[in-house]
Amino acid sequence: MTTPLIEVRNLKTYFGGSTRPVRAVDDVSFAIARGETLGLVGESGSGKSTIGRSVLRLVEPTAGQVLYRGADIGALASEPLRKLRSKLQIIFQDPYASLNPKMRIGAILDEALATHGLHPGKGARARRVAELLELVGLRAEHASRFPHEFSGGQRQRIGVARALAVEPEFIVADEPLSALDVSIQSQVINLLAELRERLSLTMLFISHDLDVVEYLCDRVVVLYLGKVMEVAKTEALFERALHPYTRALLAASPKPDPTQPSVHVALQGDIPSPIAPPSGCVFRTRCPHAIDACAEHVPALEEVEPGRWAACIRKEIVSMRVAA
Repeated sequence: MTTPLIEVRNLKTYFGGSTRPVRAVDDVSFAIARGETLGLVGESGSGKSTIGRSVLRLVEPTAGQVLYRGADIGALASEPLRKLRSKLQIIFQDPYASLNPKMRIGAILDEALATHGLHPGKGARARRVAELLELVGLRAEHASRFPHEFSGGQRQRIGVARALAVEPEFIVADEPLSALDVSIQSQVINLLAELRERLSLTMLFISHDLDVVEYLCDRVVVLYLGKVMEVAKTEALFERALHPYTRALLAASPKPDPTQPSVHVALQGDIPSPIAPPSGCVFRTRCPHAIDACAEHVPALEEVEPGRWAACIRKEIVSMRVAA
């Protein structure tokens, strides 16, 4: 891997009091190379969105480091952090809640440009707003409309345009498809893929949709209850998942041919509460391969094959030749 643009080291983000904190993110580490799209997957409640917001310091981490070009974002004071915001942006999950309903679209995009001193002068900013709208497949005249005059897919395109307005290097895409109709999800997926290539963007793509992750991402981090279970290149992970949790996720994913049985064991039960996570391996209460030792030891995330990491104390399970 080349020198990472973003590096996350032992990130922890807890909520609530010190006696029984909610361990939303618990000792997570990964890196994202310049130009790479890293997928972050896991069930609801696994901490995916909290990681995305912690990386950008929209949520203050409890411990750990987030490095951008080698500089610790967490150590920045408010003014240097504000200046850095133009390089680190987010596409929010809900396009119906993330746009100010009282502002016209042109004003929403113009505000981002004016805040960061880009394209000085109203005329220059108006031209840039028109460029941004056309870049995401809308028309320049849409700048005069309000958010309620657009469909969900169009609103998400506006959210993408707002993130791109300040010419970022890194974007967190926080489940940008989950609030959209299936019929228009593919349009937004293709837009993100096109913009990634055209603008050489680096992305953290958060999703529960494994098919989209397989299509869009270069590598994948599998998260469960705030901890990393597996990290691998996308093709390798979908060809042969190593961790039992990854195999279970793949088993739960819809199949093109539902008459073909899955070779994986499906998940049973619900994800535990992050207030009182299981001892040892947090996945052990749902793992079909758990043994007594799994309750006693927290498995380290180790490189088990070149370029592949997994957190499981049962090495014979991780090395099983099970087709994905």
